[in-house]
Formats: sequence, C-alpha cells, structure tokens
Amino acid sequence: MSPLVDNGVYVDGRRVETPTNLDDTYRLMDDHDGLAWIGLYRPSPREVASVAREFGLHPLAVEDALTGHQRSKLERYGDTLFAVLRPARYRDELETVEFGELHLFVGPDFVVTIRHAESPDLAAVRRRMESSPELLAMGPEAVLYAILDEVVDEYEPVVAGLENDIDEIEDQLFGDSDDDALSRRIYELSREVINFQRAVQPLAAMLEWLRRGSEKYRVDVELQRSLRDVLDHAIRINERVGSFRAILDNALTVHSALVARRQTDTSLKQNDEIKKISSWAAIIFAPTLIGTVYGMNFDDMPETHWEFGYPAALAAMVLFGVGLYAVFKYKRWL
Repeated sequence: MSPLVDNGVYVDGRRVETPTNLDDTYRLMDDHDGLAWIGLYRPSPREVASVAREFGLHPLAVEDALTGHQRSKLERYGDTLFAVLRPARYRDELETVEFGELHLFVGPDFVVTIRHAESPDLAAVRRRMESSPELLAMGPEAVLYAILDEVVDEYEPVVAGLENDIDEIEDQLFGDSDDDALSRRIYELSREVINFQRAVQPLAAMLEWLRRGSEKYRVDVELQRSLRDVLDHAIRINERVGSFRAILDNALTVHSALVARRQTDTSLKQNDEIKKISSWAAIIFAPTLIGTVYGMNFDDMPETHWEFGYPAALAAMVLFGVGLYAVFKYKRWL
C-alpha cells in the first residue's frame, strides 16, 4: 500500500489537482499558488524527509514524527504548527481502548498528516471539507480544526463503551459474581480509563492555546467559534473520564469491603457450626464415658453389685447430658 493515501491541491477551497506523487504536489501547489493537503499513512523516512525539505520542517518535529509513540501535544516552530493527537476507539468485546497516533504539520500553505493507525477517519474529514469550500477556503487552520473535531467526536463512542462497562460492574458488585474475576475486571478497566485520560487531557490545553493565538495569527472569527465548540466538547469528555476514574476507585474499595465482609460471615458461620458440633460431641461423650466405665468386666467394682447401680448410672447419664445441653444453650453454642 502506498504511503500517499490522498493528496490534493486546493484553491479557494476547491480541489484543482490530485497529484500522484510528492514531487508533483510541490510543483502544482507553486503553479496554482494553492494549499497542499498531503495525507500519509505509515510513511518511510524517505517520504518524511522529502516533506521536511520542501516545507522546512523543524528537525525535532520530524524526529518525533519518525519515532512515534508521542504524547498528545501542540508545538509551534516559526510559522509551522506541529501537533500530535491520540485518536482512540473502544473494542467492547475485549473491553480495551485502542489508540492510534496522528502527526500534523500545519504551515501557511500546507497541511501534512501522518497516520500510524486506521483512526481517525481522515477521508471523512476531507469529504466534509471539500463539501464546504467556504470552510476550506479559510486555510490550513480550518483543516486543523476539522481534524481536531473528528478526533474529539471519535472519543464519544469510547466514552459510551467505558460508561456501559462501568454500569455492568456496578450491577455485578451486589450480585452473584466471581470475586477474583470482578476484581480483575475493575483493575483492567481502570487501566484503560487512565490511558484514555492521558490521551484526552492535553487536548483542552492545546485547543485553549490555539484559541488564544487566533487573533495574533488572524484566524477567521467563525473558525474561532468552531474551535471554542471543540474545546467545550473536549472539556466535557475530560470531566466524564475523570468521573470514571473516581467511580472505578470507589467500586474497587466497595468490592474489597464486600469480599472482606463475605469472608467474615463465612468464618462466623464456620465457627457456629464448629461450636454446635463440639457441643453435641461433649453431650454424647458424658453418657458414653459412664457406659464405658461400667461396661468393663472387672469383678472388683462395688457399684456393679449395688441394688441401685443401674438406675444411678442411667440417671447420671441423663443429668450430665441435660446439664451440658443447658450450659451450651446458655452460651448460645446451640
């Protein structure tokens, strides 16, 4: 698959050329004095170096784009913006959040996107922009806004998936569930929420920074309003994800308390059973002892020739049994 996914040269918000290689792109954008929007997917160092030479990209930003595994951030190098975004999608069957990585170079007359995963759907962004030439005519900042908007919108299904799993965990807490499995599920979901929050949290600061620089760089007023809308959306998502962490922390605490209580209840029940068994064993033991003693076949046992020996032995057995039963009942062992 070619790393050059889509490539267009735009004049007044309309595509005028679709070059098939980078060299043609550079030539045609100069010929038309237009905007080049270059979309690359997992490019080789050679393609990135070509773009860097043509547009004078800063070496540190180029190094980050080649290395990958960067945190979400926004940096300015002269008149070029470099942004790293962490798009995400939720896989419900695995209860995991899959993260992509998107690098953007935004200059006065160019936008270069470098994707390292399928998400976000930049083809949908391009179609949306091309269907609104008046928006695309606002320049590279409009493309940056549209991509940020798409990334934030794609966070919504992730939030919904996490929220659904948290609801399931809350139902399991007070139901019949395997304690070990539930503890593992809470822990693993907490880890996914933390990773997702790391991707989302920097966005608000990035968008606020862009908004504050809008007047300095003469960004269209309508575009500024759109950026504020994306900022509000990002803040709401960040707050919801923060609440997820709190809920899961509480769920883990409650689960630990419930497991401890169940273990205590089980231990108390076992102790009660042991007390009952011990009590009955003692009650049965006393008559058995008397019967065993007088069951010995010794001749020199005075009581064996006593007229009242048999009824006395029976009475002793009954008295010992009743007495022990009364004692254990009083102590609530029975």
